[in-house]
Amino acid sequence: MTVLDNLSSQKAIDLENKYGAHNYHPLPVVLSRGEGVHVWDVEGKKYYDFLSAYSAVNQGHCHPKIVAAMIKQTQTLTLTSRAFYNDMLGKYEKFASEYFGFDKLLPMNTGAEAVETALKIARKWAYEVKGIDENKAEIIVCENNFHGRTTTIISFSNDPVARKNFGPYTQGFIKIEYDNLKELQKALENNSNIAAFLVEPIQGEAGVYVPSKGYLSAAKALCEKHNVLFIADEVQTGIARTGRLLATCGNCSCKDKNCSGTPEVKPDILILGKALSGGAYPVSAVLANNQIMNVIRPGNHGSTFGGNPVAAAVAMAALEVVAEENLAINADKLGEIFRKEIAVFCKTNALVKSVRGKGLLNAILINDTEDSATAWDICIKLRDNGLLAKPTHGNIIRFAPPLIITEAQLRDCIAIIKKTITDF
Repeated sequence: MTVLDNLSSQKAIDLENKYGAHNYHPLPVVLSRGEGVHVWDVEGKKYYDFLSAYSAVNQGHCHPKIVAAMIKQTQTLTLTSRAFYNDMLGKYEKFASEYFGFDKLLPMNTGAEAVETALKIARKWAYEVKGIDENKAEIIVCENNFHGRTTTIISFSNDPVARKNFGPYTQGFIKIEYDNLKELQKALENNSNIAAFLVEPIQGEAGVYVPSKGYLSAAKALCEKHNVLFIADEVQTGIARTGRLLATCGNCSCKDKNCSGTPEVKPDILILGKALSGGAYPVSAVLANNQIMNVIRPGNHGSTFGGNPVAAAVAMAALEVVAEENLAINADKLGEIFRKEIAVFCKTNALVKSVRGKGLLNAILINDTEDSATAWDICIKLRDNGLLAKPTHGNIIRFAPPLIITEAQLRDCIAIIKKTITDF
């Protein structure tokens, strides 16, 4: 067998099981091609992608503008490390900083790296600007969070699968209930060593939990009152996924590169990844204004691949697509249709309890226990009917198609979902 040989689905699965670490439990479908909102398996069957690589492929699979930018740059210069300047990084840093309204950007590769970067910046700011005694800074996080799987991040996770038997754990984190302003206020008032509050505007991996209206703005106000940094992890919710450029935006739609209205919350530190590259390349970033970002000096932090020329070219193209194709507006409009249609369906089918979400980040709650296989089995049937989705936390199915999806395609997918669950 050579690497160019065609594989059957089962052969591909067998190879992964034999030679790969078993750190994932994929849906049994083997994909070999993607275009727009569709993917094809190795046997040629076509599917709607309703996961979008966990919101990394917001711009659709293999978007021609993003792919063209990547090809052009890879034929010129791919990597210099940060030992030297390159002619793409500065352009990208300026473009993205102005796009999101910050002074500076620190480039990394993955979402987890970006979260780790934000934590380091917040701690250094706490010691050098706020004046907390060294090694005393603490960061408030929310229960049921998902910020990645590095050793530090799992230290403040309460997911036993991600956490158990990976200790000893990193200290310096205080967990509070998500969407609970009283707990946040209490934590801030009773501890003068708080450096930052790290929060997902919507808890995606936990099951697409949307906080109460006004929660984010009130939380930011509390942070400002106590001189604490507000860190928004928008790795999954950012880049138009929720019908806004960022989930921390208020009731504005992104008609141009920036939101046309006033953000509900302006984070002190913004974390981005996934769709920052349209799923074409690992790109993540942390953005902040000078009074925060300037605590980082040569040698404090870095990455050989962070800020490489290909990443810079791809990210700029990916962000241009978001603006040019009005993806935030499309996500806002079609998300309303999806939730309205599924909410009506929930009233007629006892297997589905409810639907929730924002923009095109949505989830349905299956009427079964968290330890049941019902949601997984439904996803298998959805696969059989030409739509790919994945359960989370046992009885929740997340639906997040590429943001380029049309209304006709969405309604086709809604019909597939309804039929599958009804037949099930």
